[in-house]
Amino acid sequence: MLQDTDTTETVQQAAPAAASPAAAAPQPQETTSTLGTGLTDTDAAAFQQMGFDHMIGALDMVGWTVLITLLIMSISSWYFTVVNAIKNAVINARADRVVRSFWQTPNPQDAVRLMEEQPKNEPFSKIALDAAQAVAHHQSGESSRLGEVLNRSEFIDRALRQAVARESSRLENGMTLLATVGSTAPFVGLLGTVWGIYHALIAIGASGQASIDAVAGPVGEALIMTAIGLFVAIPAVIAYNAFNRANRNTNEKFDTFAHDLHDFFATGARVGDGGRH
Repeated sequence: MLQDTDTTETVQQAAPAAASPAAAAPQPQETTSTLGTGLTDTDAAAFQQMGFDHMIGALDMVGWTVLITLLIMSISSWYFTVVNAIKNAVINARADRVVRSFWQTPNPQDAVRLMEEQPKNEPFSKIALDAAQAVAHHQSGESSRLGEVLNRSEFIDRALRQAVARESSRLENGMTLLATVGSTAPFVGLLGTVWGIYHALIAIGASGQASIDAVAGPVGEALIMTAIGLFVAIPAVIAYNAFNRANRNTNEKFDTFAHDLHDFFATGARVGDGGRH
């Protein structure tokens, strides 16, 4: 019995001793707090580096070149968009009035005088004046070799073709730039994207780990450059398509008016569509 009592006391003394190392072991503590989305404070701070302000501060010479190029493209395309929109609106507003006034004038001399009073940028009056000048020039040279080589109809037709081509080319002012901006601006923005990704890879290599705080800034810069390129290109493409359609309709009016002028000055009578104005 004495031996059993000693054994029980030994076991009771060993139990606290066995539990003490577990109680003395330090409990792990979290060094960083986590957000509700599972991101740490470090990751959240890294994502704050993806803004436009950080991109401006992190741009190097290549990045600034890309950004300034896109800015110049945008300003140029918007300038020609506004100018061409105003020009097309003015031409369409005056076209019917100028053509109607020409055909309603009692005699050719008064009609020519009316066309001379029109603004310098009015195309229909300039086409009519070129036809009238061709008639006057041919009449003054009928006794010379000019009258032998080209008859009246051919001479007027050539003058009208040149006038229509000249006024059509004026309608195309700025169209080449709009087409260029619409087709190249996305690629200029893509250059900024590639350059930003290159910086992201450099940051990964310098840090030795592919952490979000090492790549967030350069990747954000790349994405913003892509977006800027698209914002520049999309309005330019829309404007180019709209003006291309408007110019095609105006050129059709040029051709119709030129055919009527040819019939009028070649025959001396108002025939075709011109006679019904």
